[in-house]
Amino acid sequence: MEPLAWEAILAAGTFFILGATSPGPSLIVVLRNTLIGGRRQGVACAIGHGVGFGLYAGSAVFGLILLLENAPNVFFVLQILGAILLLWYGYKMWTADMNALQDIDTETSGLGRQGFAEGFAIAFFNPKIALFLVAVLATVLKPGMGFETKLAIGLLGMVIDMGWYVLVAVVLTGTSVLETLRAKGDIVYKLTAIALWVFAGTVVTGLL
Repeated sequence: MEPLAWEAILAAGTFFILGATSPGPSLIVVLRNTLIGGRRQGVACAIGHGVGFGLYAGSAVFGLILLLENAPNVFFVLQILGAILLLWYGYKMWTADMNALQDIDTETSGLGRQGFAEGFAIAFFNPKIALFLVAVLATVLKPGMGFETKLAIGLLGMVIDMGWYVLVAVVLTGTSVLETLRAKGDIVYKLTAIALWVFAGTVVTGLL
């Protein structure tokens, strides 16, 4: 058994946390399901979102490693594109309109749907999540990573994503903590943007 590549795991985990906790449509969907169907439906929605995100994360990890080991030149281009995407995501987060986020309907649009199905759909059919994962993972993966490391990164993405939204549904819904997070979403976005820019800079520096 090869040792786990903890540096890559921790780097990926950091950005999984930043991505999950940044206010956005996924948070609204979990909140809406919780308001409509109670904490049970909210938790189901959170689990569905985590499964959808985990499938993306696992597929991205194994696919990118395969590309890295068999087509390093193509992977190098992906690393450059990944750094550019991180810069772009940082810009989008820095300039995000939080008022538009607050205006998303939180009462009726999820009515009649099962929480799990809606949570899975908002994660699995969101191309922005796929692009974000490629951007992040293309900059942290290294050749020769063992199966255990690849599996750990994929599972970590699912656990962090699912764990955060379960926490939202069970503990934070209706509390001042969640309201503060939504009210201060612009600060969360800007801190995330800075982290993405710094990481993109280190990636480019390492490639030169």
